Amino acid sequence: MQDGVAAQGGRTADVAYDVKGYMTTPARPRGAKGATDRAPVPVRRRRRLRTVLTVVIAAGAALVAGVAGVDLIRSAWSSQPAAHHAAAGSGAARSALSGSAAVRPANEKPASALPPLSPAQLAGQRVIYSYNGLTPPASLLRWIRAGQAAGVIFFGGNISSPAQLAGVVAELDQANASPHNPLRHYPLLLMTDQEGGLVRRLPGAPDLSEKQIGESAHPAAAAKTAGRGAGKNLAGIGLNVNLAPVLDVYRTPGDFDDQYGRSYSSNAHKVSYLGADFIKAQQATGVAATAKHFPGLGAATAAQNTDQQPVTLTVPLRVLRGTDEYPYKAAIRGGVKLVMVSWAVYPALDPGLPAGLSAKVVGGELRQRLGFTGVTITDALEAGALQAYGTTRHRATLAAAAGMDLILCSAQRSGQGYQARIALTNDYRRGKLDQAAFRAAVQRVLALRSSLHG
Repeated sequence: MQDGVAAQGGRTADVAYDVKGYMTTPARPRGAKGATDRAPVPVRRRRRLRTVLTVVIAAGAALVAGVAGVDLIRSAWSSQPAAHHAAAGSGAARSALSGSAAVRPANEKPASALPPLSPAQLAGQRVIYSYNGLTPPASLLRWIRAGQAAGVIFFGGNISSPAQLAGVVAELDQANASPHNPLRHYPLLLMTDQEGGLVRRLPGAPDLSEKQIGESAHPAAAAKTAGRGAGKNLAGIGLNVNLAPVLDVYRTPGDFDDQYGRSYSSNAHKVSYLGADFIKAQQATGVAATAKHFPGLGAATAAQNTDQQPVTLTVPLRVLRGTDEYPYKAAIRGGVKLVMVSWAVYPALDPGLPAGLSAKVVGGELRQRLGFTGVTITDALEAGALQAYGTTRHRATLAAAAGMDLILCSAQRSGQGYQARIALTNDYRRGKLDQAAFRAAVQRVLALRSSLHG
């Protein structure tokens, strides 16, 4: 937030049949006499012997040729799957660039089977809810008991003290454990923004902002301390996802990221290794990290805030990939569990859509090019950057179609999450959203949930 096998078998069988037929019913040698033109017995015996030898030799030669033919066929067909897979990979890349949300990286393992879920429960696994005040509403607890929620995000208005929030977490966990919830064995995703410095929802670690970490005498040690501190702080209350760190590479002093100290550095390499240090240290505590805001908001000026208005960043592709996306390579190698995609428009990648609504960015750039196989999460669905994209329902389905796994409904109204879930449910039922891609997204979310402490 700103804030060929069958054909191979057939050919082999044909060769075997031909060889076998030749051996069992050989043609009579050309010029051989019929039964009425018999020679004297000794001569006939010699001729019969020569005939038998000729047939045996011919049959043997045919058998050798047949076996060799089979081997050649097998060799030819065994080379075809590699070519087929290469073509499939190229097709996947073309599909991503043409707007398909069902792009899967070549190194992604097939997901395990989903438990039996209704369309409403499948849709709920893609929604993060929020609410107003210190007490979760009865409606949200009811949806959680029914298995229609992936998780909840907390803001300052939801927290009066760590003890109070721990009590809310216990209440949510109890609802999630309902026997009516088929996903009761999967912990809820309970998250907040605990970046450090000015952007903290909870008191305590990490105290330093990213800018302060980057400017410290020992930045790597400071980043690890911040990540470890953030993880322990959240885990101590029962939260298991932190929407941090920010991996934006800021450009000028006082710009969008730098004015709040939300960027480690204007040097992409420094942002890369400090972000990875934070991620690894935090995730070692059992709290998932979220790298944001892909592909990067570092070029945004102080006034370019996607929470408030549409933002277009005309960064050349070479710079976008060499600078802004650079830190994500280390984050992905380090095993970051979530990536948040920004709402800015990047003409170098997709001139027509915000990144989080673009399959070219989500499927093509993040998953296909960088190989990210974890969970994608949107920025705030109510953001001003999406003012041209209609209602909550329309925005939710556009984001899901683009390949976003989790839809972040952070307007602090539980009804917003309900609207998103209804839209996803309806479009899944009607087939407007690709059902295989939809279920794959749910599988990624459940894999994340099962990897965390509940």
